[in-house]
Amino acid sequence: MMNELERNKIKLYGFNNLTKTLSFNIYDICYAETEREQKDYIAYIDEQYNSERLTKILIRVAEMIGAQVLNISKQDYEPQGASVNVLIAEERINPENIDKSCNRGKPFFEEIGKDRETEKIEKNKNSKEEGENASQDTDTVHAHLDKSHITVHTFPEYHPDNSISTFRVDIDIATCGEISPLNTLNYLIDSFDSDIITIDYRIRGFTRDISGKKFFTDHNITSIQDYIEPEKLKIYDAIDVNVYQSNIFHTKMLIKEIELQNYLFNQDVYEIAPKKRLEITDRLRKEMIEIYSGMNIY
Repeated sequence: MMNELERNKIKLYGFNNLTKTLSFNIYDICYAETEREQKDYIAYIDEQYNSERLTKILIRVAEMIGAQVLNISKQDYEPQGASVNVLIAEERINPENIDKSCNRGKPFFEEIGKDRETEKIEKNKNSKEEGENASQDTDTVHAHLDKSHITVHTFPEYHPDNSISTFRVDIDIATCGEISPLNTLNYLIDSFDSDIITIDYRIRGFTRDISGKKFFTDHNITSIQDYIEPEKLKIYDAIDVNVYQSNIFHTKMLIKEIELQNYLFNQDVYEIAPKKRLEITDRLRKEMIEIYSGMNIY
């Protein structure tokens, strides 16, 4: 059921000031028994999800929500972990109007041999109409600079007294205007091996129609799960905790089945005695339940 803003296509006064924020957090769990295996797992994860791969994921997210990349900053950390921040704008902006401090992602695109921004500049030069439309968006650029961004941080973790290692990814997508980050959920789920997923979505601010009436949302939502493909939901147990009157939506997902081989690092499940297999599976499940619950239980 569409809300009034969607149904009647009400003409807005000025810019759509609604800010929509999606927080996507995943945990990948692994059984690494020895200290060597633990360190090798962390090294593997650190390489598998380095800043370059994370940047590619975020660039794809930006494309999916129809945003233009204004700036990319990325960093790999020692001993492990990586962070990427992408500044975006809702609509195409004339390059001449982009702040000089913004790199438009050119260093990254040049690294992978895909300097898309150069192509966009050429298109703008060849289209006076596009240039004129973009030049009208100067204020929009500044409005978006501190509102529209995508960030990712990784947190590999292990303890020498615990044979279970974890890898956490935090992704935050903050947009303002008509952009909605919810349609990126299925892509994000596919991009990571996720045993536990925590998703938060909130809408802040308001926008007005030309008569001055305030609208605190521009789309209807009852559950984040409605934006996740049914086939993906089938493999998880999921619960919602929503505060509708505050436009706050929260979904937690825990994988249903543990296929032990998928959780062993450099080990074959058939080399492990059946009794120990059950013990490892039990430990993995308990670790997942504690992380999913956000408390020490066992």
